[in-house]
Amino acid sequence: MKKAEMMDKYFDSYGKKISSSEICHVVDLIFKVNLDEIPILSKEKEEADGGSSSTGNALASREAIDSYLNQYDREITGAEIRKIINEIFGVNLEAISSLEGARISLYSKGQWVVQHEKDLFVVYSGARDVDVKVVPTNYFTEQTGLVELPTDLQHLLTNIGYYFDEKIDSYYFLNPTGEAVPDAFKGKTIGAILGVIQHSFSNL
Repeated sequence: MKKAEMMDKYFDSYGKKISSSEICHVVDLIFKVNLDEIPILSKEKEEADGGSSSTGNALASREAIDSYLNQYDREITGAEIRKIINEIFGVNLEAISSLEGARISLYSKGQWVVQHEKDLFVVYSGARDVDVKVVPTNYFTEQTGLVELPTDLQHLLTNIGYYFDEKIDSYYFLNPTGEAVPDAFKGKTIGAILGVIQHSFSNL
């Protein structure tokens, strides 16, 4: 069962009005994502300028979720909760759920969101989500002898805007607008990696 389905089952059986605290608990339990440690999107500049305590951030996070929940005069669905979380924090739980079994690790917002021992590639996004880099895992290197991304993946990433940054030894993309990388771009990145895994490395 995918993580999004597990979340839906939990809330379907909850039987009472869902609180922001319960949502944070379930997201941490199922997705291993601590929303209390992720700045809400409107607070990112404030955090970059002056920072805030983890307690203050947790309070702001829950207040932001509650403000959305208060707009609903009926039971809210798991899909709606995931949409709210994406809007508030820029954390796409639907996309994270779809990565289960894809053999792609994901590090985002300062946390490992998806990581398994036999994953082949890692997608790192920066603290404010404005940049992304893609690297092979140690497992991939051990199995193939390749210390860099396969050539076909290099070409695919270059075609969507990545370049090889020698300083960090990775294929790298920085959003020129200074805003968070759009979900559509992340989807293209994941799609390119999945295509190469399925075509060339599904036997690893």
